[in-house]
Amino acid sequence: MGISVRGSVRRGATGTALAALVLGGGAVACGKTEGESPKMTPAAAVAKAAKNAEDITSLRYRVTGKVPEEGRIKGEAQMRMKPTVAMSMKMTALDQPTDNQVEIRLVDKAMYIDGGAAAAKEMDGKSWIKFDMAALGKDADALGGESVGAGQADKNPAQESTLLTGSKDVEEVGTETVDGVKTTHYKGTVTLDEFRASLKDEDKKTREQREKALEQYEKMGVKSLAMHMWIDGEDHTKQFRMKGDADKGPLDMTITFLDYNKPVTVKAPPAKDTMDLAEMMKAVQQG
Repeated sequence: MGISVRGSVRRGATGTALAALVLGGGAVACGKTEGESPKMTPAAAVAKAAKNAEDITSLRYRVTGKVPEEGRIKGEAQMRMKPTVAMSMKMTALDQPTDNQVEIRLVDKAMYIDGGAAAAKEMDGKSWIKFDMAALGKDADALGGESVGAGQADKNPAQESTLLTGSKDVEEVGTETVDGVKTTHYKGTVTLDEFRASLKDEDKKTREQREKALEQYEKMGVKSLAMHMWIDGEDHTKQFRMKGDADKGPLDMTITFLDYNKPVTVKAPPAKDTMDLAEMMKAVQQG
């Protein structure tokens, strides 16, 4: 039996999954601080929304835009950060002629990718592929584990919006309504170097959380981002957009938040429909 992880499943899943896992997210808050000035500077408003991103427990969001190589994508995802990490998403690559939809789940530190009919033909009718990162170890890279976002799946996507805190030219654009919610629109540009430099005065926890937001952009070859944030009256980021040039094409993503801090339940696919790559590798090594 031949299994081409780098073939149809990987092609259909790589860009769309990675985009949502890494580029999805935003800032949420617990409300305004008592005695706070009703009108903050643009930089202060962005900083407050970013700070409020650190304590969220779950979120659900919609993502649209364009990612390098894959082109236009759209989808929805939900993620739980506490008490344990879990995630599920459905993404569609609009510019792919066939096999353009992928579903991904993260449950109990294992990544599940639905390869659809193409995968089922190669895996005795099983359409789901399981990447157990702990079991696969170093072999995860060889099987494309990093390519489908396995290394990023347990990171809080809310940290992506904090990148705008490193901008030196944040300005208020005006008030706009997003999904029926009145928001204030801010924009700015930031280089990855500027963002990293802005972290020097943050506490260790905040610095570590925000530095994670840099990793994938550095791997993509992105050096600077043009960012827009729409922040509501409760200091939540309702929506944000980021644009930049990567090594393999343009990046232009918009993430809109549907809700946050509500229960998120994710279940693993049925075992009868799942091919476990760790078990497969063990069998190959023994045989």
